[in-house]
Amino acid sequence: MAIKLQQEVEQRLLVSIQRYCAENLDEDVGELKARLLLDFCVREIGPSVYNQAILDAQSAMQDKIAEIETVCYETEFAYWKKK
Repeated sequence: MAIKLQQEVEQRLLVSIQRYCAENLDEDVGELKARLLLDFCVREIGPSVYNQAILDAQSAMQDKIAEIETVCYETEFAYWKKK
């Protein structure tokens, strides 16, 4: 599955990359270079981050599913035990 960023997010990331390069690398980077770097990061690093996020979400959901038996449980045939 290819990672596709929303246009607004992509624009904010491009500005962030340009600022990072200017402040930390003492290099002014134009939009084209920033876009190439962003494209590389999304294609090369993005899938690893995405896959880890999916694993984290699965783990969190499995934890919640495991809690269902204790949180969502009602004793059966308990009417006569109350008397």
